This record gives sequence, structure tokens and C-alpha cells, in this order.
Amino acid sequence: MNELLQFLKSIYPFSDELEQFLRKNLHVKVLKRNELLLKAGTVCKNVYFIKTGAFRSFYYNDEGQETNTWFMKEGDVILSVESFFRQKLSTESIISIEGSEVHFIDYDTLQLLYRNFLEFNVISRVLLEHYYILSEQRLYAVRLKTAREKYHWLMQNFPEMILRIPSKYLASYLGMSAETFSRVKLVSK
Repeated sequence: MNELLQFLKSIYPFSDELEQFLRKNLHVKVLKRNELLLKAGTVCKNVYFIKTGAFRSFYYNDEGQETNTWFMKEGDVILSVESFFRQKLSTESIISIEGSEVHFIDYDTLQLLYRNFLEFNVISRVLLEHYYILSEQRLYAVRLKTAREKYHWLMQNFPEMILRIPSKYLASYLGMSAETFSRVKLVSK
């Protein structure tokens, strides 16, 4: 938990009262590889901070195939955005790619944080800006014209993903077949 508190303090300093509130209300969950954190069709009730491990978010397309929408690793915050903030059923699932440990806080407690600790609003805004930019970057990547351009974008911006995330998931994330991804990866070495 100390890593998370230091991370939050690096964004914006906060009071001892807020730290005590977080220590009391943050929970820990340990997940095995391929364990669901959120299942599509349920409401995302928590926002998670990844202490260790990696996760992917995906949904099933009209043909019943998985489409990966994002990947997160240590130091990242994860949630199903629309499901969490609107407290409605999620269209996506979130699953661990590796054995992982997360800290989490539920929706109602987060709302209480916003109301009672104004400094937490600054922290939250900075985090939301960061993840909105990441979302825009992903949209840019999948709109690139060629598979090679998409792969080079991934290598330039998220080289660690190539080492940690199975190729079939990365291919789906970039909007290409696993075969095309493998071919482009081989040619780009």
C-alpha cells in the first residue's frame, strides 16, 4: 500500500487525514494468471491500482471473437470506465495476464473521497487526463494505415508490451490477425 500512497502523493500532496482514510478503506486482492477481475454483464464496482502483474480488457465482437481494448501493468489504474462511473453493466471483461496483486476502492467510497478531500479531486483529475490521453493514442494507433505502422507505433510507445503480452492479444488490440502480427514482427526484427 505504501507504493500506492507514494504514487498518489507524487501527483499532489495530501493531508494525514486523507492518508489515514485511504489506509482504512483500500483493500487488496491477489489474482492468479487468467483470473477474471470483471466479467462482462456485471457492474464494475471498484477502481483498481496494479501493484504487480498485468491485465487486459476485452469484449466479444459480433462473430464471437475476443477483441482486446487495452493492457495495464504495475503502477496503472484499471476499471471499466463507463460501467464504473455510471454504475451500469459492463460490456467488457478484465482478466489477469500474469499473477497479480491490486489495491482497490469501491465506487461509494470514492465518491466520499471526492466530497470530503478536495486534494483527491486534483489527483483524480490528473489520472483521468493521463488515461484519456492513452485512450486517444490507442485510437490513433488502430487508425494507422498499415500493419507495419501499427506495430512500429506499439514498439515506439509500449515496447514492454511485446515482451509481456501474448502476440494474439496484441494483434487483436491493433486490429489485425495473429498471422499478420507475427509476419510484421518477424520482418521488423
